[in-house]
Amino acid sequence: MSPREFPDFVERGVDLATRTTLALPGQAAFYARITSTGQLARLTGNWSLRRFALGGGSNVVLGGDFDGLLLHLAIGGRELIGEDENAWYVRAGAGENWHQLVAWTLAQGWPGLENLALIPGTVGAAPIQNIGAYGLELADRFLSLEALDMQSGRLLRLDRAACRFAYRDSVFKQQGWHLDAQLVITRVTFRLPKAWQALTGYGELAAELERQAVDHPSAQQIAAAVIAVRSRKLPDPATLPNAGSFFHNPLVDATLGARLQQIYPDLPCYPQPDGRIKLAAGWLIERSGWRGRGLGRVGMYEKQALVMVNHGGARRAEVMALASAVQADVRQRFGVELTPEPIIL
Repeated sequence: MSPREFPDFVERGVDLATRTTLALPGQAAFYARITSTGQLARLTGNWSLRRFALGGGSNVVLGGDFDGLLLHLAIGGRELIGEDENAWYVRAGAGENWHQLVAWTLAQGWPGLENLALIPGTVGAAPIQNIGAYGLELADRFLSLEALDMQSGRLLRLDRAACRFAYRDSVFKQQGWHLDAQLVITRVTFRLPKAWQALTGYGELAAELERQAVDHPSAQQIAAAVIAVRSRKLPDPATLPNAGSFFHNPLVDATLGARLQQIYPDLPCYPQPDGRIKLAAGWLIERSGWRGRGLGRVGMYEKQALVMVNHGGARRAEVMALASAVQADVRQRFGVELTPEPIIL
């Protein structure tokens, strides 16, 4: 397919600044808002023009002009598709707002996603990143997803094993499918266990529940505590453009983890099943002197050093320069390598 053959719903020369939460300037040569799998199927085929699938734009650095076709996933719908004695099974369209899905499941009396409340973005983007917070990952509640092969036009179903989830990772990132829209997620199905157990061991969450004097929290109370914590430390993209957490919490080997813990007793460390140690990137960045500091028109947020913010009119080059400077200082001081979390195009 060539641009001359595009359906009439494909727009040309569309501004991108309002379609990503970091609000960097740029234009997409071609843009399509996708509201159905059938509509998406009309854009399949083996052709050379680059494609990229965009959700809520909250985990992407998309600065400058994009010379291909931007597929903006807006497939809606959420429903209970079944239940058994062990779980409820909920399916949602890729374009559904993630936090609204969490709130809806809780309102229906189906707990399980509460620790992931207020994470920005859409349902379709969540498995790519294997989003997680406060002791829970999407993989823990995932059953399967549907994705369209953009070359063959085949609709595929991937279960948890096929998605190869890891820390902020999945087969979509491992294979690079997220960079050129080889497979585009259209729907995701979740398994919400009826034998629900509260997950409150994460430090900030436990402290917030204690502050609220909640001893035996319900799922709704956990969600409210998560929302309170996130709201205090994370800026609203509508008022201060940002891409959320800009770096992964690094995983280091046990030897380095133990050495850093000995030198810095207050460094938050989380032992992993494979023996490695997860460190708090925000702590490392703050101790490296970057909290509230910046370069040019971008900076690390004054309330949470892990978040990069756009103070107005920033360009992609400024984002990358600040990221490199932060990485260099953390590397020099702690011997730890930080990896950017957003997709950088």
